[in-house]
Amino acid sequence: MPSTERLQKVLAAAGVGSRRTCEDLIAAGRVIVDGKPATLGDKVDPATAVIHVDGERIVTDDSRVYLEMNKPRGVVSTMDDERGRAALSDYLPPGDQRVFHVGRLDADSEGLLLLTNDGTLAHRLAHPSFGVAKTYLCEIPGPVPRAVGRRLLAGVELDDGPAKVDEFRLVDAEGKRALVEVVVHEGRKHIVRRMFAEVGHPVSRLVRTAIGPISLGALKPGRTRRLSGAEVSALFRAVGG
Repeated sequence: MPSTERLQKVLAAAGVGSRRTCEDLIAAGRVIVDGKPATLGDKVDPATAVIHVDGERIVTDDSRVYLEMNKPRGVVSTMDDERGRAALSDYLPPGDQRVFHVGRLDADSEGLLLLTNDGTLAHRLAHPSFGVAKTYLCEIPGPVPRAVGRRLLAGVELDDGPAKVDEFRLVDAEGKRALVEVVVHEGRKHIVRRMFAEVGHPVSRLVRTAIGPISLGALKPGRTRRLSGAEVSALFRAVGG
């Protein structure tokens, strides 16, 4: 049987503000529950209610877990590997084992992975129709002619169809090495590596630094951290939730 609580108590527990502040938000018509304006005295089931405050999704189900990980190079993007290779579960605290990764990074790539037990959000983040941007730093052979960026922005033809980057920026160049940043909105297998190979600059190191509004920041390789409520709300906003 669903367990219901007063809405202001649920909002306060989610970190929106004090109960009095939450009551004021409800009275001002700034809280929407399951698509309808809330009123003072409403009760909700925090495990199932879809709540927005000023248009921002508020996660009230405390069983939901939202993590970011800095995946090290050499770790496969599975929770457990039948061949005994280092896997994601090797880097998770014991209490966070029941999550799954959103999208993938191949073993030779590193950087940001999102992990959650929220299947709806995970599906939206991974599905190309929602167009969530992903940012990568790529180490490639230099020098890098301007034509390389122009070709990638215009699009190149791969074995499984055309592909393009949405943004291209030369970050650093020294001798025969260059570091470039690209933003893409799709997740076909090895898409970034294949695009750079197509233009004659194979990637020697690939680091994903952002997924939508979530950045890798200073998180060290092999470490995880829980996303804040504001970051989770930003992810829902990025996928229209």
